[in-house]
Amino acid sequence: MGFQNKRRVMPSTILMAEDDPDDRFLIRRAFDALGISAALHFVGDGEELMNCLGGNSDGKDLEGCSSPPALLFLDLNMPKKDGREVLMAIRSDPSFRDLPIIIWTTSNHAADKVFCKKNGASSYVTKPHSYKELVKEIRKVVGQWLPQSD
Repeated sequence: MGFQNKRRVMPSTILMAEDDPDDRFLIRRAFDALGISAALHFVGDGEELMNCLGGNSDGKDLEGCSSPPALLFLDLNMPKKDGREVLMAIRSDPSFRDLPIIIWTTSNHAADKVFCKKNGASSYVTKPHSYKELVKEIRKVVGQWLPQSD
């Protein structure tokens, strides 16, 4: 029996549902600082996220929506359609059964954590309060859900 080298390659797209422009800036900066090779794309609300995942951009050219993401960061408190609704909708679609969904939120409420776990979230992260902690959390999440080896 021979040894097979199974190399895992960093996927091409990470989709993040985040409506705050300051948070987007810091998150992009953290991804760049960590040298994460996957493309990071943002959507600003739950409807835009659902359109992106469904391939229905309503005539708009939504960046990062051309292929399914390998990882989704989902804010719970978004305009138009909140993250709880989006989580249930995504998990009701069998084509997204294996999509890792990381809840990325300011909420530290036990009820939100229970709801998200019950409805298929892969992980739950309370947004860090400092840039240093942000980098640490992103490194941890991406390392856990999108490992790569040399």
